[in-house]
Amino acid sequence: MLAVALAAVLCMGGGVFWAVADDDPQPAKKPTAAPQAPDDIRDTVEKTPRTPEGRLVIDYNEDEFKKRFKRDSAHAPGAWATDKNFVRGVGNTLKGFKFGAFEEDWSTELTGPICDTTRHVTADGRTAVLLQERENKADEDDKKKDDKGKGKSKKSKKGKDKKDKDSEADAKDEYSCTQLAFIDLNTGKKLWQVKLPDAKGAFAPNTNVTMARGTVAVAWGYGSVAYDMKRGRQLWSSLGTGECRDLGFAGGRDLLALTQCGDGAEPQFKVQKLRPRTGKAEWTYKVTRGVGRVYLVSSDPAVLAVSAGELTVTNLITLDDHGDYRATINMPEDRFLDNCYKPVVSGVESCDAIVVGKDQLFVATDEGRLADNWIVSYDLKTGKTVRKFDSKPDLPIHPLRVSGGKLLAFRPSSDGFAPAAVLSLDPRTGKETPFLLFGMPDRGKLEDPKQSEILLEDGRIFFAPRELTAENGGPWEGTALGALGFEGA
Repeated sequence: MLAVALAAVLCMGGGVFWAVADDDPQPAKKPTAAPQAPDDIRDTVEKTPRTPEGRLVIDYNEDEFKKRFKRDSAHAPGAWATDKNFVRGVGNTLKGFKFGAFEEDWSTELTGPICDTTRHVTADGRTAVLLQERENKADEDDKKKDDKGKGKSKKSKKGKDKKDKDSEADAKDEYSCTQLAFIDLNTGKKLWQVKLPDAKGAFAPNTNVTMARGTVAVAWGYGSVAYDMKRGRQLWSSLGTGECRDLGFAGGRDLLALTQCGDGAEPQFKVQKLRPRTGKAEWTYKVTRGVGRVYLVSSDPAVLAVSAGELTVTNLITLDDHGDYRATINMPEDRFLDNCYKPVVSGVESCDAIVVGKDQLFVATDEGRLADNWIVSYDLKTGKTVRKFDSKPDLPIHPLRVSGGKLLAFRPSSDGFAPAAVLSLDPRTGKETPFLLFGMPDRGKLEDPKQSEILLEDGRIFFAPRELTAENGGPWEGTALGALGFEGA
């Protein structure tokens, strides 16, 4: 008989208690992660909480939102968690929060609005953010006024056209994403900042920043560059002056580059595994012609998502350690939730709804198209279905990450009273075990992975809206919800 964990909700005197029983006589040995160097990309193994009963530890609200941003909503890229705190990026600010304090621990003002981030974090809690170029704009405006005063008083049509073009270029330069900053997430300290070389064409959402061991890599469609993590020293660059150009990178345990060659009408996409410190290719995989878009799902194991049309993913392709083709997994239209296409962020390393493990990948069916949804696992070598994890009626289930050989998934509350849950799913046996159970307040669509970043780190789960929106009425009027977080008691 399979061990079954039963969670019972007992409401007594206004309190909520969780009773958990498991018929396993001996607890399984907890998996442990191998020691990592500071410059390694974090690869942690989650430890099962002492009790799955959850409590609120992060409740971040952006007060006077309209006053600060001069509008009702704003894109909010960037949400990270370490074992010490939770960090949120909003506008040109990073804010750090200690668990259970319910107020910001530190705030770091950046030189411009955040236009791209990476989900990767180093083993010692550092990450990279790409910023809009907003420096020295006043100086440029003053210089233009001086130049205008020295020019001829008579205006010609040619001069007017040139002025309009210059103004257009200045407006683009002002918002180009050419500043790269490296941040300590535990303290909020900016460790270094550099300006990307020859990156005038770097505009969101065509920019992409990621990290592999010891290296921060950036691409913007017309060029790419990599920097050393320690000091921000440039390691290598490519200006894309030939027929091929780097569209973006995927980081983590390895560094993959997505390259497009030829014209836009019939592009040839290539995926290369690069040595992070030199940019030299170790292998190259050519994607079949006729593909309209390619996403880099995972660098190790290497998994690609391709679209035969404009945006929707139609197939997943798995590669081996040498970059050779292994298998194709069909993704019928509107059947699965891949979450790859996001119109306001980089479209290369963005498939956060597809979870890749050592031997299998996991993807959920789209509950918006079906009465109920489920998670399907596929073998990376063969592309064949391995297992189906069913959800409960009218309760969607979403894969979050693989940890210690188990798939951790999120299931929201059914009615606002029953708990939301993080579940531990065993790919070998199909066994489902509660990992974390918590009450989720009704504050927008936080539980929808299309609209929120959902992070699981160090036994805690966090919900961060991809767009902050001010409440128009009620007790939260004028305030935008920035994030919620829960941990085991």
